[in-house]
Amino acid sequence: MSLSFFRTALALPLATIALAGLPLLTPGQYPRGRKINIAHRGASAYAPEHTLAAYRLAIEQGADYVEPDLQMTKDGVLVCLHDATLERTTNVRTVYPDRGRMETIGREARSVWPVADFTLEEIKRLDAGSWFGPQFAGERVLTFQEMIDAVRGQAGIYPEIKHPARYAALGLDLPRALLDSLKKNGLDRPGADPRTPVIIQSFEADSLRRLRRLGCRLPLVFLVDDEAPGDWISPAGMRRIRRFADGVSPSKRIVAQTPEMVRWARAAGLSVTLYTFKSSATGDFPDVEAEMRHFLYERDVDAVFTNNPDRFPRQPRPE
Repeated sequence: MSLSFFRTALALPLATIALAGLPLLTPGQYPRGRKINIAHRGASAYAPEHTLAAYRLAIEQGADYVEPDLQMTKDGVLVCLHDATLERTTNVRTVYPDRGRMETIGREARSVWPVADFTLEEIKRLDAGSWFGPQFAGERVLTFQEMIDAVRGQAGIYPEIKHPARYAALGLDLPRALLDSLKKNGLDRPGADPRTPVIIQSFEADSLRRLRRLGCRLPLVFLVDDEAPGDWISPAGMRRIRRFADGVSPSKRIVAQTPEMVRWARAAGLSVTLYTFKSSATGDFPDVEAEMRHFLYERDVDAVFTNNPDRFPRQPRPE
């Protein structure tokens, strides 16, 4: 095939490539030379995170992947929520005023409404959109199955398993539930649906190791935050990550402070995906597009999580 053919393929969104019958690289690897646009909690700069509105808008704005954070209900159903509690993004205080429990977070004691205290039927009564804006009143908390149904065939799915150890202490097996759900949908194998590639991420190394023990063949990505032990951010640390993951996802601050980390990760055979780029916090950059452009093309990371998938710089500006 001609060189122009492959250049054309790399310029297209993943779903478009698959629909056109163009070749993708080995599942589990980002296409070589192509930067990847991941909608963080959907198009969450413009619509309430993890709602149908946010996921649909992310697809309209050209996201290659849509990210659902996954929690578990009392009756063992995967739902798309970032927080382990419901009060920030729903009206749970109003609907279930007597169901809160006191927890001490830092030095502050406050009432929280844990997802795991509620059944799916109870959670479906909540409004998950009004907190963001009145035009989103009536948006509901989505199950992971509903998220798959909304996104499949239009973008990849990039789930993050949240707090698996905490759920395990409650007798809820989040990693297994995720794999069971993906198997039910025929998405548990690399390349099973080329229009809907799946990558799984977690901040917990043990949860990724367990996914492998459960037979997961999908690509895994290890998230590293600013508070993580410094020994991960080293050549030896990258080689350790490679034993249980296919990619590493540090905060953008880590790469800003230690840019050589990208080279260490590549040498270990890891992809590099940064989080989180949003128009509300761009640091020293004039806007979120300029910030993403810097890390994608000057720091040469492979992919970014962004609340603004419409601002993703698909190619660098000409000199």
